[in-house]
Amino acid sequence: MKFVSGDVGKLQWVALLTVVLIAIAIAAGIWSASGVRQARAERDAVATRKIEIERRLGRVRTEEQEIKARTQQFQQMEIAGIIGQEKRLDWTELLRDLQRQLRLPGMNYEFGPQIPLDSIPGAGYAYHSSQLKIQLRVLHEEDLLSFVSQLQKQAKAVVLLRGCKLSRLPGASPVGDAAQLVGECTMEWVTVRRATGTKQP
Repeated sequence: MKFVSGDVGKLQWVALLTVVLIAIAIAAGIWSASGVRQARAERDAVATRKIEIERRLGRVRTEEQEIKARTQQFQQMEIAGIIGQEKRLDWTELLRDLQRQLRLPGMNYEFGPQIPLDSIPGAGYAYHSSQLKIQLRVLHEEDLLSFVSQLQKQAKAVVLLRGCKLSRLPGASPVGDAAQLVGECTMEWVTVRRATGTKQP
């Protein structure tokens, strides 16, 4: 088989066309691979954004639940009279009422000055404590237990019992309605105030 000059020209065009087609195929492959990589990158980015959105939504829901819980707690404390300024007049009236109700023979007490307690930064509330030292004359130890229990239930404050000492009165007679024992207790009356510059939850 012999090639003439015209055949060589045709072969050149065929070779050139083949090279062009191969180049186009390679470019298409590269473009296709690049498109796949870009699509994967976009898919991964969308998945990452979705995860981040779900996390944010979870945080929002958690914060919403915490706000609701704090609001309910605040409302309960407000109803109980724990929120706001200390109510010493109410406290002293409660002490006297309980003495009468439980028929305690004698009672002496003294409230100390109100002092601020350590607070959590950013909590929005400040806690204050007033110490109560009380001496009760009782017929038996159950009177003292009943007094402390009723006080903690009815007081417009959180009443924390720090300690009690019960001793027999000198010369007390085991007969009759006279006081037999004396109880000396120390308590902390805790109230809560909104910190300056904060809003109600």
